[in-house]
Amino acid sequence: MVVLTGPTAVGKTRLSLMLAEAVGGEIISADSMQVYRHMDIGSAKVTQEEMGGIPHHMIDILEPEEAFNVVVFKEKCEEALEGIYERGHIPIVTGGTGFYIQALLRDIDFTENREDTEYRIYLEEIARREGAEKLHEMLLETDPEAAQAIHQNNVKRTIRALEYFQLTGRKISQHNEQERQKPSAYNSCYFVLNDLRERLYERIGQRVDEMLEQGLVEEVRKLKERGCHRGMVSMQGLGYKEILAYLEGEYSYEQAVDILKRDTRRFAKRQLTWFRREEGVIWINKPEFGYDEQEMLAYMQEALQRHGILH
Repeated sequence: MVVLTGPTAVGKTRLSLMLAEAVGGEIISADSMQVYRHMDIGSAKVTQEEMGGIPHHMIDILEPEEAFNVVVFKEKCEEALEGIYERGHIPIVTGGTGFYIQALLRDIDFTENREDTEYRIYLEEIARREGAEKLHEMLLETDPEAAQAIHQNNVKRTIRALEYFQLTGRKISQHNEQERQKPSAYNSCYFVLNDLRERLYERIGQRVDEMLEQGLVEEVRKLKERGCHRGMVSMQGLGYKEILAYLEGEYSYEQAVDILKRDTRRFAKRQLTWFRREEGVIWINKPEFGYDEQEMLAYMQEALQRHGILH
């Protein structure tokens, strides 16, 4: 298995297509938003023309009303992998959701995690009554490491961490650290594409502007008319929640765009923090290759040969 990841807007899609063409690969999207139909612009979904006939999996498989999580991701990926291996092709997992990639690569089993619905409802009630900050304070007391890693507005992950502690008596930060140490379940190469921070931030700004030109507001308006609301997993994605807040009169258009750009920069920063913690990562720093994609491709192919993935 080949993994090609990196922060948002770094250029993963293009390089993954070049790699797939060079090695006879099929692409598996590790993106929590591209799974949804009717959500093309905000998720920067690869187009049919861009695919150039290369098979892509985990794109347009759910309706916006359906919930998507790591368990669903893993199950559907494993179904796709069976077919890819049968065809004698190399799976190239590409996208920016590091948690999903880790779950697949290390074959982490989430199904055994019991759920304490009563406790979860209690925590959701606290979030509603006293706000996300109160929940985050509770996490800070039980698991400071997790509180540092989870943004205080990320209610879903904060609840999961508190729930895990309640169910097991263990800190989720310790659990995550142990999972990181697990060896890969596949013979794999894990590439992380990266760029200089200022270039990345500039590219993020450009991408948001391009999305707006392509009709992001109209895309979100149609989802809203369809009955999609901010309580849905799909509508919590970057680009969707900010534009929805604008359409609902919470922000002006300018505020929504500013917040979207800011939050996307913060997201890229968190992604890089995650990848830096992962074991055995091969970094592809674009400036070191003079931004020459052919050179990056050749470097990746050499690494695949060294790992016995390419012969």
